[in-house]
Amino acid sequence: MKNDKEFLISPDLENDNLTKEIEGFNEAGEYVKLPVVKEIPLTIYLNKQEIVTAMTLGDMPDLLAVGYLLNQNMLKKNDVISEVTYDEDLQVVIVRTKRKTNYEEKMEKKIRTSGCAVGTVYGDIMDDFSSINLDKTTKIKTSWIYSISKKVNTKPSLYLKAGALHGCVLCKNDKPLVYVEDVGRHNAVDKIAGWIFLNNENTSDKIFYTTGRLTSEMVIKTVQMGIPILISRSGFTESGVTLAKQAGLTLIGRAKGKRMIIANGIERVVFDSDITSVKNEDVISAQRSIIS
Repeated sequence: MKNDKEFLISPDLENDNLTKEIEGFNEAGEYVKLPVVKEIPLTIYLNKQEIVTAMTLGDMPDLLAVGYLLNQNMLKKNDVISEVTYDEDLQVVIVRTKRKTNYEEKMEKKIRTSGCAVGTVYGDIMDDFSSINLDKTTKIKTSWIYSISKKVNTKPSLYLKAGALHGCVLCKNDKPLVYVEDVGRHNAVDKIAGWIFLNNENTSDKIFYTTGRLTSEMVIKTVQMGIPILISRSGFTESGVTLAKQAGLTLIGRAKGKRMIIANGIERVVFDSDITSVKNEDVISAQRSIIS
């Protein structure tokens, strides 16, 4: 975890434990060395119960564990966390709460998702979905979308260094606040959710930006976090759009260069940009689409 002047949290490019150099040959048959990201198994416990082992980048284990438990409805919004401990040698993180917990029955209702690194949600994940009311007054300007995309896609990142990662960013207006990456997009979302919970952050006025697909899982987790606007440079799934309509979530995809598609929630969008003056993606942004 690293702080910089523009982001409260951003990927730590100086952490050598997140990447490893491998050897190979390029398209011309030339010998090359290049960095690749690591995949590390992280086992998450809630109090005394083992919940899941996730394949993850290996950074921010406390945020990932708390966010995962929140997004699986195992950790409640009003829960008091007494301690989060991480054992680097065992690759285990334990979240302890004052409330006693037991989710043996719940864990029998696993559903595999389309998330990278094997996403899993549980059968009762939709229990609270329809009761969440997203803020209807929050607006997003198209100029903010272009600004956020440029800031994220031109910022030095582990993705640009080694590829094979998804990025997620929590924003307010056109300012990115928290930027995280992981081998699975659901892991990256969970890190954001964990940061929000541990910092008691208001989300009603926030914007969520991701590099990953706008799937049902992505929409569900964004709604669970109480964020009314979700943006991606990637595309949609039909289930993602359907759930966004059900929840009243503003869903904006294929946001690359001048282009974007607003699949739901256009009433929150303020069209303040002259698109003829918007530049196409620069070289660094173009590289993002081909590295992995």
